[in-house]
Amino acid sequence: MTEMVRTFDELETEQLPLAGGKGGTLARLYQAGYPVPDGFVILPDAFAGDELTASAWSQVLAHLQPMRTRGIAFAVRSSALSEDSASASFAGEFETVLGVHSDEMIRTAIHTVRRSRHSERVRVYTKAKGRDGEHDMAVVVQELLRADISGVLFTADPVSGSRTRMMGNYIYGLGDELVSGEAEPYTFTLERPKGRYDGPAALANVARKLYKMASRLEKNLGNPQDIEWCIADGKLFLLQSRPITTLIAHDPTIGEWNCTLTGDYLWTSMMIGEIFPNAITPSTWSVWKVLLDNMSFGDTPTFGNIAGRLYLNYSLTYSLAEKLMGSEEKIEKFIGDSIGMPPDGVEIPTFPSPMKAFIFQVIPREVRNALKKARLKKDVTGTLSSVESQCQVWRQQIREMGEPRELIPLWREEIKPLFSEVHLLQDGLNEDLEGQRRKLKNVLTELVGERTANRLLTTISGGSWELTSLGPLLGLSKLRRGEIGRQEYLGRYGHRTANENELAEPRPYEDPGWLDRQLDTLASSTAEVADLVQRRGGEFEAAWRSIEQQMPTKKAQAYRHRIDQFIQTNAAREATRSELTRIVGVIRDLFLRAGQFAGLEDDAFYLTIDELAQVLTGDRSPVAYISARRETHRKYRALPPLPPWIRGRFDPFQWAADPARRMDVFDASAPVSPVADTGGLVKGHPGSAGRVEGIVRRIDDPAQSEQLKPGEILVTST
Repeated sequence: MTEMVRTFDELETEQLPLAGGKGGTLARLYQAGYPVPDGFVILPDAFAGDELTASAWSQVLAHLQPMRTRGIAFAVRSSALSEDSASASFAGEFETVLGVHSDEMIRTAIHTVRRSRHSERVRVYTKAKGRDGEHDMAVVVQELLRADISGVLFTADPVSGSRTRMMGNYIYGLGDELVSGEAEPYTFTLERPKGRYDGPAALANVARKLYKMASRLEKNLGNPQDIEWCIADGKLFLLQSRPITTLIAHDPTIGEWNCTLTGDYLWTSMMIGEIFPNAITPSTWSVWKVLLDNMSFGDTPTFGNIAGRLYLNYSLTYSLAEKLMGSEEKIEKFIGDSIGMPPDGVEIPTFPSPMKAFIFQVIPREVRNALKKARLKKDVTGTLSSVESQCQVWRQQIREMGEPRELIPLWREEIKPLFSEVHLLQDGLNEDLEGQRRKLKNVLTELVGERTANRLLTTISGGSWELTSLGPLLGLSKLRRGEIGRQEYLGRYGHRTANENELAEPRPYEDPGWLDRQLDTLASSTAEVADLVQRRGGEFEAAWRSIEQQMPTKKAQAYRHRIDQFIQTNAAREATRSELTRIVGVIRDLFLRAGQFAGLEDDAFYLTIDELAQVLTGDRSPVAYISARRETHRKYRALPPLPPWIRGRFDPFQWAADPARRMDVFDASAPVSPVADTGGLVKGHPGSAGRVEGIVRRIDDPAQSEQLKPGEILVTST
């Protein structure tokens, strides 16, 4: 006989989705050792329409019998397959029946709960969440505890998203009146990071246990939780735990991303916005998250996605610096030099960062990473040359692959490990470069003053390594002079584009006419750029010689050695970035080939890498998301450049529609005053030293780059 009814401890991993949101979560928590009251789940295939089949009812009676020996009443609860998900909780929308005893009462309650999936309020809520169709539903039958106290606990503020404290309330007796809002509750808070209790004395003796259980739930389930709990006979029990849907950053059904919903943080795109100059597709974000998730701190996101744009959690960076450095002056100097400081009037919300997480999670991870980085940096040239040859092999394999299932193992076992390794090397070189730049600036400032020091740092060039970021442009000049051939040019630079980290972006090597168009468009400027690079090197050398003459020979040699180190590290960092981008091109090839296999073509870029694996193994359910995600991406691409500083809940479309919006900052907690009228004056940071007069060309998107004419001054955001 098919088992259509399973106890919490019997449900196997593959059956959890069939048990619905509530049933699956309760079974998972029960098996993990949480104090969940005993119960079982009636799976959807136990029903013919909304009526239990005869065989299913027999199984229900068999499961009720051993529980009845304890003389208990039962709760019958809904567990729709869409319930308690990350994007919709359906809390209170379906029916729950409490206090049933007899067989007939329980059977009637099961049918009542099952039929509630057709109710008007469920239909309205479903439509509000942008969903269609009926809900399939499992039903949970569970021991009903004689609760002395029943409560709810949010592990974060559901309105502001603040993580500084957990917020809860409770009533005496059963919790149905609390959940429905019919009773006036008692309130309390649990302060992070140690759970200090502030509330009525009645709860003080279990507050510590409640805090520890809530912290564990948040960690195990991966996001802030809305927890139902009770106290019966002096013991703490867990009744349910679901995501706080107001704090969920991602709606997978339509592809919306908004990390500002996850908490009260200050986010910035300074220094990282150039990685993704336009809104990115779900495929791109899923692949890059593989690397970014390796930099998380506990449950706090280090990087986030706001309307398809990459942002850094500045609050986390500042909070960790605060713990390690203490002095505000030191923090501002360290972070201000590397990332920048927010505009005046913007408060930096910080939060308690437990030293335990830092010691046991961050330090071991960083030590492991440091050892890997040191190994990779010993032979940068060898590592990068092997990447180029390996990418050629992979591209050939992908083209010739005849079996769809072979693509995902290629990603997981070969491409992904090398992608992670090269990214780790780039991260290590970024750290080295920043450290060298900071030390070099300090000694040069001491020697010649800050202004001249900045001028030297912005004109440093030379060395035996070509700066690969200039390679595509300088390569055109070499190609025009016959120093390299077309295939050699495409082999070196054909993977580089203005939006090269986006998987959906075509590569130059895919377009036979691309090279000729570039040669025509840049006919005069390629030679000018080569001359400019040479002149810039001459400017630096002249400036350095004038300083060198003012100091002893050995001291000058020591400083020059530091400068040469800086030049080499910068060149190695740029070369590594180029090879990382080459791997991104291979991942693009993989998605394109998968799209061919699945009959999706370019639509494959609206799936994540894991969803692509599902489709290639025969489960096409993710394909239903593509249309809505494509529309979301179109809307994201149409937005103006987002502010580089964002604090609090941010609605990108509402912000874009405000004619008085500020372009530099958004602060939901205390709106920053409008920028004073400067008569058209634009403020920013120079990309190179010196003064020049000319026409200013403002460009807001890489696609507009061809508008820049020789002799014009470029003004743009990073």
